[in-house]
Parts: sequence; C-alpha cells; structure tokens
Amino acid sequence: MNDDMRVVFESGSRGACADRALVLASLQIPHEIVADSGSCALIVPARYSAQAMDQLMRYDEENPPPMPKRTPAIVYQNALPGILVYAIVVCLIAGLSARSWFARDWIAAGRIDGALIRAGEWWRTITALTLHSGLRHLVGNLVFGGLFGLFAGRLLGAGVAWLAILLAGVSGNLLNTLLLEASHRSIGASTAVFAALGLVAGFVWRGKLMAQDRWPYRVGPIVGGFALLMYTGTGGPNTDVGAHLMGFLSGLLGGTLLTSLRTRL
Repeated sequence: MNDDMRVVFESGSRGACADRALVLASLQIPHEIVADSGSCALIVPARYSAQAMDQLMRYDEENPPPMPKRTPAIVYQNALPGILVYAIVVCLIAGLSARSWFARDWIAAGRIDGALIRAGEWWRTITALTLHSGLRHLVGNLVFGGLFGLFAGRLLGAGVAWLAILLAGVSGNLLNTLLLEASHRSIGASTAVFAALGLVAGFVWRGKLMAQDRWPYRVGPIVGGFALLMYTGTGGPNTDVGAHLMGFLSGLLGGTLLTSLRTRL
C-alpha cells in the first residue's frame, strides 16, 4: 500500500476491526489493521476511504450492538407493619393459650389433626399456625418468621407478603396433612415461616432480580432457599419436616405466581 492512507474505523477491540476487515475484503477494498497496546485501527488507501466508510456504515446499521440486559429495578417496601402484626398475634395467642382462657384447651381446639381435618375441620390449617408448644418453639418462629417476613415484605409490601405467607402456610399444612396418616398432629407457625422463605426464593428467581447471565446465578435463589430450609428446618426430634417442605414449596409457587401477576398489572 502507498503512504496516503486513511483511518476508516477505530476500536479498542481487535475483534471489531477484524470483523470490519472481512467486510472490506469481501468488496476487494485494500485495507490493513494497525494496532498498539490499547487500540487498533482499520486503514485503507485514500481513494477507497469514501467507499469503505459507506460500506462500514451499512454494516453497522445491519448489525447493531446487542442491548445490555437490564436488571429489573427493586423498589423496597416498608416491611415493619407486617412483622409487628405477626409478632403481636402469635404472642397474644401464646399467652391466651398458656392460661387456658375461656376455659378451653387451645392446643386441642386448634392444632392440626389429620382425622378432624379430613372430617371437615379445615380451619385447623389456619389456627395451628398460631399455636406453640413452649417458649423456645415460639421464639424460634418469631425470629425466623420476622427475618423471612422482612425479606418478603421488603419485596412485596407488608399486606401482600403476609397474605401470601398465610395462604401458602395454610396450603402447606393442608398438603402435609393429606399426605400423612390421619393420626398426624402438629402445631406451630413454622409452616408459614418456611412459606415466607419459599415466597422470597420464588419471587426473586422468577422475577430475575439477580444477575441472570450464568446458570449459577439463575438458580441461586432456589438453591439458597433449599439450603436455608435444610439448615433451619430439619433439626430436632419433634420437627415436622414435611410441613416445612410443603410450606416452602407452597411459598415457592406463590412467589412465581406473584411475579407473573406483577408483570401483567
């Protein structure tokens, strides 16, 4: 080539220069790639510069750069009201139950009882969520329920989050009861607690609120949710693992459905 050369394209990527060099080569336009440590340029003889720039402009119009994926913006809500209502209700009923107010055995009247639920007392799937066997049981569900409820409330708002947690907790209790023998009995808010965890995992995963470019990030919320379930929901001789699992799965489904509803509204 002669010395009268013109730059028709510059880039920090040698690959971009090489792609455009192929365009010029297909048109039999003499060209050369010159590069240094930081960038490269595509040069052609001056008499070909107008033609080369026109063809490269057409190439750019036909091959626009890919638009970067935008992560959905997260608008965090005030989760405190839902947590306070949850704590007040659970603690109040624990106090009333301990003192047998209204001369009733609150545990017997409201616990999960497979035979009675099958006989039509479906409301036990709700009342059992408010009953606890002792202070340790109560405090554990207050701590983890408040924590998982905080995450759910921040994402969905306190009202939507706790309504979804309640429905998923009831569904979890019902599914677990129907899968086990009629003699099965249980109490505790833990089904709803793990429903809250599943709700968060499902909403974050289906809503693509984390980086989604690689598969570990895509499945991260689900894997993290199951890991927390295994770590916090399977210990102790009296742990109702089935209820925890059914609550988590019900919450997971609820989270995915709420994501779909959010995109349609």
